[in-house]
Amino acid sequence: MSRLRRTPPQDLTPQARALYEKITSGPRGQFMVDSEGGLTGPFNAMLLSPPVGDPLQELGAAIRYRSSLTDRARELAILAVANHHDSAFERAAHEPIARDLGFTDDQLQALRTGAPLRLSDATETAILNVTRGLLTKGDLDDEEYATLDKEQLFELTTLVGYYTTLALQLRVFRV
Repeated sequence: MSRLRRTPPQDLTPQARALYEKITSGPRGQFMVDSEGGLTGPFNAMLLSPPVGDPLQELGAAIRYRSSLTDRARELAILAVANHHDSAFERAAHEPIARDLGFTDDQLQALRTGAPLRLSDATETAILNVTRGLLTKGDLDDEEYATLDKEQLFELTTLVGYYTTLALQLRVFRV
């Protein structure tokens, strides 16, 4: 059971309401709104502290919609983070996106379990290997570091940190 009540927009403080409007009018739109108008997933917790929640959701929007990582590479990394932190919400939110991007059921199963995964794209393979290295070691060896360009590596480490933060918040607030 969730530790947070999903607050309908009319019951929010003015600051929280402004953040709510920003989240629901953005590219994530109504996907994160329940039948009574409350925010679902990690976004509900962001309303607790709009001065922190707003930059956090902006970071997520930048990662999702303005990064140089391909959609497939991004979803690979997100699902690897979801597996590592056993984040059911992130898995449920991102597996359909990955499926729409052409990931097979077998590939999604490998991402769910952390099993080896053969990918035909060398960059996707590097993204997955680097993500798993970051998650298991908190660092990269020189060989892993050299598999991506610095822009990709910066964006990927930011993605791993962001989705790790969300996984922690989702777990603590029992979302």
